[in-house]
Amino acid sequence: MKNKKIIIAGGTGFIGEEMIRYFGKDNDIVVLTRQTREEKNNRNRYHSLGDPDMLRTRYVKWDGQQVTGWENELNGSDLIINLAGKSVNCRYTPGNKQKIFDSRTDAVKTIGAAIRAIQQPPPLWVNASSATIYRHAMDRPQDEETGEFHNDFSVQVCKRWEQTYYEQSTPGTRKVALRMAITLGPGGILLPFFNLLKFGLGGRQGSGKQMFSWIHAVDLCRMIVFLEENTNLEGTFNASSPNPVSNAEFMQTLRKLSSSRIGLPASAWMLKIGAALIGTELELILKSRWVLPTRMIREGFQFRYPVLKDALQEIFLAVPTSQYRFF
Repeated sequence: MKNKKIIIAGGTGFIGEEMIRYFGKDNDIVVLTRQTREEKNNRNRYHSLGDPDMLRTRYVKWDGQQVTGWENELNGSDLIINLAGKSVNCRYTPGNKQKIFDSRTDAVKTIGAAIRAIQQPPPLWVNASSATIYRHAMDRPQDEETGEFHNDFSVQVCKRWEQTYYEQSTPGTRKVALRMAITLGPGGILLPFFNLLKFGLGGRQGSGKQMFSWIHAVDLCRMIVFLEENTNLEGTFNASSPNPVSNAEFMQTLRKLSSSRIGLPASAWMLKIGAALIGTELELILKSRWVLPTRMIREGFQFRYPVLKDALQEIFLAVPTSQYRFF
């Protein structure tokens, strides 16, 4: 993908900056953001905002709720990627739950209104969703065709997010929702895991049998290129590696690649206390996410990093594991 104009809504977090890293050298990027670039977030701290990947990137302020002029950036653009939404890495208080819902549905409704308000809408709108839309699965993998939904909070969030997205009338814009598994790259989710390794706590969490579905950030970006090029594709796709692993295997692989000798396990009761202390929810650690990218594989997409060991080795070549231990 070259010389395209790509809009990324909510693009100042880790996944957004990985997309800028991938697309930014050859394309013009416009990031729609509620915050300034200096505000604290989960961005990839190993990716300098001044490096050449960012030279064709501009930041435009929006609030995710109103069409106030920023929609002009969409006019004549080639692709909009919506990542906007409050992080679920928090305590699920009534107030936080409402913010999680509203930040997603409001952004989707606003982008839909913006697309309808311009003369040359982008031909493709890729909207983030999450692989956590599927139930806690210990018995079998879940995919787009046979996956099951239960009614816990994270599932409700994803269902409402996708429903609002598909309700938007955008006749000239093809829509694809990506149910993203945990995205791996330099920084991001690996930072808290390496904090655990640093203190010798890199063993399994809970039983360790819960499944860990993941995707390398490069393959996530390559999926978007694949979808942009294959104009007959629309609807919902799982964005995950074809080779999910158990929590125990994930932690074991991290320990081996980082030469961490000690990896004490953390029982469920310890995790419950720890989650409360750091302001997150136990579900984010213990839910078994066993997801397969059935549709993407059937359409002919080929993963560059289908195996966890290879994905992590590539990431650690970019940023040596020793650097993670300073955080």
